[in-house]
Amino acid sequence: MLAVDLTGDSVKAKNGAMVAYEGEMTFKKRTGGGEGLRGMVTRRLTGEQMEVMEVKGHGTCYFADRASEINLVSLHGEKLYVESSNLLCTDAALRTGTSFTGLRGSSQGNGLFTTTVEGTGQAAILSDGTAVVLRVTPQTPLQVDPGAYIAHTGGLKQHFQSGANFRALLGESGGESFQIRFEGDGLVYVQPSERNTIGGDV
Repeated sequence: MLAVDLTGDSVKAKNGAMVAYEGEMTFKKRTGGGEGLRGMVTRRLTGEQMEVMEVKGHGTCYFADRASEINLVSLHGEKLYVESSNLLCTDAALRTGTSFTGLRGSSQGNGLFTTTVEGTGQAAILSDGTAVVLRVTPQTPLQVDPGAYIAHTGGLKQHFQSGANFRALLGESGGESFQIRFEGDGLVYVQPSERNTIGGDV
């Protein structure tokens, strides 16, 4: 559970994620993932759905979603890429948008677009179990199962690749036939469980 102390300021949170609050709070539904009319049109065109509410007031507000683990990501001007279903809450100053993901989104059973969070502040992302943060450098690329991927930051390029090898053809592998390959410099957030995906286990 995430406890957010407010002193007249506000946060943006997944609609329905508030489980309790102390003090005086107001709740307002925001259209287009909190991006206004333009964001609403963009998200309808891209198929990336995110219902957001703005919470403002004085006191403490508590957020949760299906007993998922909550991981805080501090942003200092960079951009966070995260599936809308994994985004719980952000500072009001952070800007949200959409970005094309291509085959990665399709492999996860999601659309071709994902949510972006940009600016300076904190974002809370959800995971099934405590997330592991893995560093990617030009010398150390990373392969991730699509069902375990949550989010990433930094200057990373993504490639959807087949992991099939001789053992897989013989039926002796773990079945991880497709992975996302990250190259560049950044961080990747991975959960210790796998969603049912199109590309993860074929």
